[in-house]
Amino acid sequence: MLSEKMSIVNLIIEASLVVKVVMVILLLASIASWVLIFIKSGQLNKALSKLNKFEDSFWSGISLNKLYADLSQRQDREGMAAIFFNGYHEYARLNKGATPRKLPVVDTAMRAMRVAEAREIDKLEQNLSFLATVGSTSPYVGLFGTVWGIMNSFLSLGQMQSATLSVVAPGIAEALIATAIGLFAAIPAVIAYNRYTDKVDRVAVRYENFREEFTTLLERQAIINNEEQS
Repeated sequence: MLSEKMSIVNLIIEASLVVKVVMVILLLASIASWVLIFIKSGQLNKALSKLNKFEDSFWSGISLNKLYADLSQRQDREGMAAIFFNGYHEYARLNKGATPRKLPVVDTAMRAMRVAEAREIDKLEQNLSFLATVGSTSPYVGLFGTVWGIMNSFLSLGQMQSATLSVVAPGIAEALIATAIGLFAAIPAVIAYNRYTDKVDRVAVRYENFREEFTTLLERQAIINNEEQS
């Protein structure tokens, strides 16, 4: 009989209202974080795949004009492709029909690439703060449920003339379940947040390196254009 009362399902069903609310909140947070974990995993894998593909294409020796023309026909420009497109678009627009001016033109292209880079990184970082919030707050929410449940158990114990461990054990056990659920929600969220933040940082470094390298290429191109028109 006692073993049936002490089953996990039974303890959850017979928990106090506050503890049940805490468990439901933690369960919903855990489900939401797992959904986000799978979504961000796919998004980051896709971003890395597109990054590698564009780098291979860019450094294959293809003409910048041809690469720009190919990207202008596409609506799915993301990541490094978007950074290149925005930078080269400004460079080509300012040079079109005018004598190239190295510093203003290149600086404008660099600013355009920085804006595009910030926009792409923001997409990758979107909703990561939710994982950080779940990871940092879930243990405390679970602890609140535990404290509340244990407090109720001891208040009930004080109203009894004779009490044994079997009387307070169910209340304490149901309270500890709240802590367990809090940890269950927090641990995957923290691991995923740290892993995805590291991935985003590495992608951001590659974006920045590409921007600097591409800026150098544009400066060389501007110098060549100036020499040809001198």
